[in-house]
Amino acid sequence: RRSSDLGSLNNLNAVMEQERYLGLNTWRTRFHLVIEYVSVLNYLHNSPLGTRVMCDSNDLDKVLSQYLLTSELHLIVNDLDALPVVNRSSGVLVKCGHRELSGHFVAPEQLWPYAHELPFSDHLMPSYDEKTDVWKIPNVVDFLLGQVEGSDVVRFHLFELHRDCKRETPQHRPSAQTVLQTYKAVYASLTQEADVPDPRNDL
Repeated sequence: RRSSDLGSLNNLNAVMEQERYLGLNTWRTRFHLVIEYVSVLNYLHNSPLGTRVMCDSNDLDKVLSQYLLTSELHLIVNDLDALPVVNRSSGVLVKCGHRELSGHFVAPEQLWPYAHELPFSDHLMPSYDEKTDVWKIPNVVDFLLGQVEGSDVVRFHLFELHRDCKRETPQHRPSAQTVLQTYKAVYASLTQEADVPDPRNDL
């Protein structure tokens, strides 16, 4: 770990309580991190190497551990091991591992669909695409925004988009690119209203 890194993104709230960063613990700083997080997803989904799915993401802690927080309060990718490729033209979808997944954090299509009839079988488990990453965006963003002043206003502006991210049918969810574009537009609109410079410029 480089000396300029503050560790995993899991540490965000603890970092923001440090004296050095107290003045930067704002909705604006946190929204910047939201945009950087979705920028990574957008890159993976549209990478030169194909559409890649962030498979190491079965719970919030696992997702956050994929990123490091720098001392300038930027995100950098830390440890991306499981990035299988979706290839729609040849009909290739993915599965994240060979074990049964559970819980509300993973997308519905990642859950064993025959729970009441059959024990889990990797062979029978349907595969899926990058829209599993989109399903998880609202949960990650909720953590990143935290409970700082103004964060509820941001959540209000993102409500419809996040509702769409949670659509049961993957095809009805927006792309990471659409999410990113919407975030940037909301950020620009809110900062224009607030008319404040980026506080990270002082770091």
